[in-house]
Amino acid sequence: MARGSAVVGTGASILSSSGNDLVFAWATGRPLDGAAVRRGFTKLKAAVGLTGVRFHDLRHTAATLMLKAGVHPKVVSERLGHATIAITLDTYSHVLPDIQRDAAEAMDRLLTGRTDPVAGGS
Repeated sequence: MARGSAVVGTGASILSSSGNDLVFAWATGRPLDGAAVRRGFTKLKAAVGLTGVRFHDLRHTAATLMLKAGVHPKVVSERLGHATIAITLDTYSHVLPDIQRDAAEAMDRLLTGRTDPVAGGS
């Protein structure tokens, strides 16, 4: 890597030489400065003509996409660094409006041996 180049974690974060679990780091493992990340994001947005999106919005997008993809809320909570799963569920419960219906359908399948979705469900 070129001197001064940055490494961005893909999927898993980067474990730096100092033992920090980082998403954004220099190739040396040192953390990138938050202001530098925001400046880079601002330049990228300008290059593609994206407006009205804050860097922090990417965090919400990632959480929403993970939950929509069926990633367990505990895993999402840990990846976001939330102190408890309750914080994640309170913040993103709107993403999971079908959770009660899905739970009822799963229980119905368990108790009745049905393998087909309940009529009127998804």
